[in-house]
Amino acid sequence: MQEQGLPEIKFDVQGLYREEVFTDRRAGTLRRMTPVSVDGSVDASRPVLYAGQTQLLTPGGVLPLGFEIEAKDLAEAIEKFPAAVKIALEEAIEEAREMRREAASRIVVPDAAGGLGGGGKIQL
Repeated sequence: MQEQGLPEIKFDVQGLYREEVFTDRRAGTLRRMTPVSVDGSVDASRPVLYAGQTQLLTPGGVLPLGFEIEAKDLAEAIEKFPAAVKIALEEAIEEAREMRREAASRIVVPDAAGGLGGGGKIQL
């Protein structure tokens, strides 16, 4: 029985992947996602996907980075890992700059009474 207004959640049997995690316990992790059919056998009609994850220590704390890597096999994904980290970091820095610009561009407009709301003058 589905409750009113709640979405029905179910697996997409056409989009199943088996996930394997590889790590050097230093630089980060690589995930290899192999497409599979509903019986668990490899689905050769879809590509194997690779994704990387790492954490960088910044003055503001730990910055987690996640990124996709286009590669034909694990060896190529490992080779491309450093460049993918660099691109993900550049994108994170640009996103932070954009958020800073948006925050700086917000203008607080006082109301017609000359205050930010509530008046501000005591009347007896």
